[in-house]
Amino acid sequence: MSSGVPEHSRVRRILRGPRPEAVPALIARACTLVGVLDIAAGVFPRFRHSRMHRMAEVLPGSLGPFAAAMSLSVGILLLLLAHGLRRRKRRAWRSATALLPVGAVAEYVYRHSVIGVLIALALLLPLVLHRGQFDALPDPRSRWRALANFVLMGAGSLGLGLIIVSVHRHRMVGNPSLSARIEHVLYGMFGVEGPVDYTGNTSWTVAFSLGALGLLTAVTTVYLAFRPEHPAARLTEEDEVRLRALLEKHGGRDSLGHFALRRDKAVVFSPSGKAAVTYRVVSGVMLASGDPIGDVEAWPGAIERFMDEARAHSWTPAVMGCSETGGEVWTRETGLDALELGDEAVVDVADFSLSGRAMRNVRQMVKRIERAGYETRVRRVRDLGEGELERIRRAAEDWRGTDTERGFSMALGRIGDPTDGDCLIATAHRVDGVAPGASGRAGTGEGRAEAEAGPYGDLKAVLHFVPWGTDGVSLDLMRRDRSADPGMNELLIVAALRAAPKFGIERVSLNFAMFRSALARGEKIGAGPVLRAWRGLLVFLSRWFQIESLYKFNAKFQPRWEPRFVVYASSRDLPRIGLAAMQAEGFVNLPLPRFLRRPAPAPRPSSHGAAEHGMSATSRA
Repeated sequence: MSSGVPEHSRVRRILRGPRPEAVPALIARACTLVGVLDIAAGVFPRFRHSRMHRMAEVLPGSLGPFAAAMSLSVGILLLLLAHGLRRRKRRAWRSATALLPVGAVAEYVYRHSVIGVLIALALLLPLVLHRGQFDALPDPRSRWRALANFVLMGAGSLGLGLIIVSVHRHRMVGNPSLSARIEHVLYGMFGVEGPVDYTGNTSWTVAFSLGALGLLTAVTTVYLAFRPEHPAARLTEEDEVRLRALLEKHGGRDSLGHFALRRDKAVVFSPSGKAAVTYRVVSGVMLASGDPIGDVEAWPGAIERFMDEARAHSWTPAVMGCSETGGEVWTRETGLDALELGDEAVVDVADFSLSGRAMRNVRQMVKRIERAGYETRVRRVRDLGEGELERIRRAAEDWRGTDTERGFSMALGRIGDPTDGDCLIATAHRVDGVAPGASGRAGTGEGRAEAEAGPYGDLKAVLHFVPWGTDGVSLDLMRRDRSADPGMNELLIVAALRAAPKFGIERVSLNFAMFRSALARGEKIGAGPVLRAWRGLLVFLSRWFQIESLYKFNAKFQPRWEPRFVVYASSRDLPRIGLAAMQAEGFVNLPLPRFLRRPAPAPRPSSHGAAEHGMSATSRA
């Protein structure tokens, strides 16, 4: 990295100093404790040893059940708020300061617990004293949270309700079965009397508590489902124009640069406007992808803006798939850590050849497919007609193979948009009526006879590449007809590499191989037991995530390997970052009910009415 990188951001960061995160975390733990105490007070009849029996005797008989339900409700809400307090959310602070006095009153009225009241007030005091630290802005709102709330709250309420029903065992009439107790909980959550009976006023206490659980689940779910959404961040047309201008000047630096133009990402620019970082927020994790876009000298300014945005919302910052240079700048400017994630396969066109023993398998496969009657065509997107582009879009959608689109850091998310005219498309076609060996000439249509056997004509496979500066391309997606002969991807990659000089392309970035070095070292003679065990785990996980298969596929083309890194704040954040990355890439996905789904955004005017189909690269994700 150039020694002339500005130091102003580091100086400002040192002067500003670290934010005191310990106090919100401590308060969040205390809030969890108070919530558990409130729940216990509302659930267990012998939770405390009361010394105020005489006062209890003069209280109205119906007040006890109401107070029990109130204590239970406040405890559950405090548990839900603890996570927001840990993240310094302002709204969580407001809710907690309102609920704690309510919980204290419920503790006193129902359990006559002076200690419970003191604990609640002891938590309220630091909340008020340190209110300035709870200044984080709210997250973008999503109706996903309504579904998650319904599932988690429903399951938790069912389990807690079963405890409430069972804990009063000495006052039960008879010995109801487990199924009868569960039925009683379900009925009680809807405010209906269930099959379990109790002596005395216990029936009222249980009924009010179960009703409170059901009401909490319903109210919170309805609120999350129908509150006005803060739409997820989107790349505006103005942002896209600025990013394209930066890529035109500096796009050759990073093979993932063009993927910054995904329209489901947000962007922050450096103060000078000469650099930018694109990101998406998933489950409280602010995920950037690849290196910053633009002039390296301006990267620190964009990174500082990124970190300021993460701090303002209390998001966990993370970077997926940055290069070694990008990782050095990120870690130096922010104090974050970096971990090697895998390697990117890059083929230099001038050095590529099918000759030699190392390429024998690829050479034989390509020749066999050519003899089977396939030909290839490699063209720029702008050179295809709208009818053919639409057919390619529909074919890629149909051949996707997964219920949801995948891709975030290494996928563009669309194909055939007029603004992406420099993208490269390689297609494979089944030619009928052609003698074996007469096909296989990339970019030609000689001897072609259209075979209209399927809905997409003779089209059998598609590869889509995005620009990597002016002299390179980066693989975006690979899709093929499952009924086509094996080896379509190898055929099209070879065709693209052969046609590359015609388009002025000197380097081609292929798939990303996660943990490639561990797989390579683990299969060598002399590998230690730890490395072999790690490789064995990766091979096992390959059943679901294509780890080993992508590495072996990439290695066929004898590429050079470029390491890619994940940048993170703390090792304890890695599981959360990994889950967020899997959600962003589409590997973890729960479909929303139709009434909770966000309407699809209307196509931009620049697309001339062409629908944008999310085309992700499962091979690169």
